[in-house]
Amino acid sequence: MKKTLYLKFLLAYLIFGIFGFIVVSTFSPGMVRDHFIKENAERLYSEANLIASTYASELYNSEIDLATVKDQLDALALFLNASIQIINPSGRIILDSEKEINVEEVVAIENFDSTITGNSYYVVDRFFDTYDKQYLSVIAPIASDYKVKGYVVIHFAMLEIDKMSNRMTGIFLLTFVILFLLSMIILIFFTEIVYVPLRKITHATEQYASGNMHYEFQVDSEDEIGYLAACLNYMASEIARSEDDQKKFVANVSHDFRSPLTSIKGYLEAMLDGTIPPEMHEKYLGIVLNETERLTKLTNSLLTLNNLNTKGMLLDKTDFDINNVIRNIAASFEGSCLRKKIAIEVVLTGEEMYVNADMEKIKQVIYNLLDNAIKFSHNDSVIKIETTEKKNKIFVSVKDSGIGIPKDDLKFIFDRFYKSDLSRGKDKKGTGLGLSIVKEIINSHNENINVISTEGVGTEFVFSLPLSKHQNEES
Repeated sequence: MKKTLYLKFLLAYLIFGIFGFIVVSTFSPGMVRDHFIKENAERLYSEANLIASTYASELYNSEIDLATVKDQLDALALFLNASIQIINPSGRIILDSEKEINVEEVVAIENFDSTITGNSYYVVDRFFDTYDKQYLSVIAPIASDYKVKGYVVIHFAMLEIDKMSNRMTGIFLLTFVILFLLSMIILIFFTEIVYVPLRKITHATEQYASGNMHYEFQVDSEDEIGYLAACLNYMASEIARSEDDQKKFVANVSHDFRSPLTSIKGYLEAMLDGTIPPEMHEKYLGIVLNETERLTKLTNSLLTLNNLNTKGMLLDKTDFDINNVIRNIAASFEGSCLRKKIAIEVVLTGEEMYVNADMEKIKQVIYNLLDNAIKFSHNDSVIKIETTEKKNKIFVSVKDSGIGIPKDDLKFIFDRFYKSDLSRGKDKKGTGLGLSIVKEIINSHNENINVISTEGVGTEFVFSLPLSKHQNEES
């Protein structure tokens, strides 16, 4: 797989920087220049109108002398860093802030036209070729008695505007470069928070695709990527565990089938070749029959467990008396109990206790638990079956005083084919599937089963069932 995502992100980052710089350097100067032109034009036009309505108007009305107006214009020109002129409609310059007063010298602007600004109030040019460089010029009329007597013209050098524009553009470009460099934090953030974990996840998926389900990786993040990594880890561990269980399952099935088949084959060959005399055939045929029954029991258990594990398994739930079921199953073990001198104590809540469940499957649960209890109980001991009602549920307990289960084995007892070391000597004919079947049946009812055991003291299994609605109403 080509690892191009990071390179694409870097390329996009660089392209953004380059094009951003080009756009800023291309469009900013013109936009900034236009902004400064309009800003200064408004400022100068406001000043020109103020001059036209005061000093210039008073000059034309002979209310103030020429020298006084000249002094005021010079001061304003210095303040505005501009050149101020008062011009007659004919184009003759009456006053100029850049020249001394000389009434004898007539200076006129050829082809002077006050409409040069058009629909605007300013113009950018050499003002009728009176300057060798471009100026921003604003024109304000001097009105008296409803007539235009002249014009106040203020000239501002475009060189100054270009300097301001260049300085501002430089600030924009510098700001962009700084922001571009600072945006590398996003790149670093992307690398550490997104790309590195994503690369770990990608490598992990490659390992899983190649069959290495035991590969583990860690992403220290609490966001969606961290959750994805945790899910992948969990998925892989579950698949690995499933594969291990499958291998263990096949090994256990092979072992449990091989032992009786080996016995059957050995006894039959011995009878055929005369090793076992004819008068002993009946005895060994009985052993062969027991081994076939063991194989049949193992096969039936496997089929039962497979059906219980099938998704969408249908339960034939009905309301039935769990007390009656317990009494009948306990009675069916009378022969086994007599052989080991074991007593079954039944302590039931009420005469009748109706639950809502699949009666046949619950019978199998109780039968398996009681069968195990008898197998692993000592002679002359007591097995106690008890029911307890609590919070709309009935809890069924099967407790023995047998060999118990070692603490380290408790978490495995519901695994298929699992047999603790203590039980192997006691349960020669067991398949190791009984408790797995019990667990699956209880889980299919959305209920729970728990075990409490002390080695050398005994074991207690407790499972829950929901009370029927009829029973709840009576309660």
